[in-house]
Amino acid sequence: MKVFFINYKKVSIIALIIVILLILFMLILNFQRSSEVFNNKEDVFYKGNIDEKVVAFTCNVDWGEEYLPKMFEIFEENNIHITFFVTGKWAEKNTDLLIKMKELGHEIGSHGYSHKDYGNLNYEENRNEIKKANDIIMEKTGLEPVFFAPPSGSYNDQTVIAAKEFGYKVIMWDVDTIDWRKDSTKEKITSRVMNKVRKGSIVLMHPKEETIKALPTIIKLLMDRGYKIGKVSDIIA
Repeated sequence: MKVFFINYKKVSIIALIIVILLILFMLILNFQRSSEVFNNKEDVFYKGNIDEKVVAFTCNVDWGEEYLPKMFEIFEENNIHITFFVTGKWAEKNTDLLIKMKELGHEIGSHGYSHKDYGNLNYEENRNEIKKANDIIMEKTGLEPVFFAPPSGSYNDQTVIAAKEFGYKVIMWDVDTIDWRKDSTKEKITSRVMNKVRKGSIVLMHPKEETIKALPTIIKLLMDRGYKIGKVSDIIA
């Protein structure tokens, strides 16, 4: 009978080498991911990339559902379709309004599952939030979103990598209504839009009372200047 002796020193060295190789593999993988984002900044849009007099209205929705029916009405009266970015958590609780957005011809994008600071999340956390929202929106509407707007505009490289994994383009803005602030009146919101708007602008808003008051004026002024108002997909080729 043969007797086998285990050389624990050799086993320890082999185990150490395997651990080191795994660490190196993870470092290389993370470096490749970071490099991919660095070389693909075209996946983050602060404005459109077309040279036409079109602006995109975007509305981030995680609350304010009581103002959406009036917002729908204003857009329908003016034959305008915009992009609504909804959180998965909101979509779960407000399916009827989500379906109404779809039926009216508006574009539905992802705002992540919950309104977190995505810029402080790691890759897995970003991916989980984005996937959960993606699955809910698809389940409720039958549509797969193609745009992702990070809450509060906060993102990091890992956010972009995770979003790109689902085929998303990350959408920011170049015109902010700042309508969520308590001192934001109809006049201030209108001024913020009209003073900064340009070809291919992405105008950010939320379902707020003063926004509802400002919308008819903003729409008229933009149309008087020769602008068309549409969705994010209308300004990104």
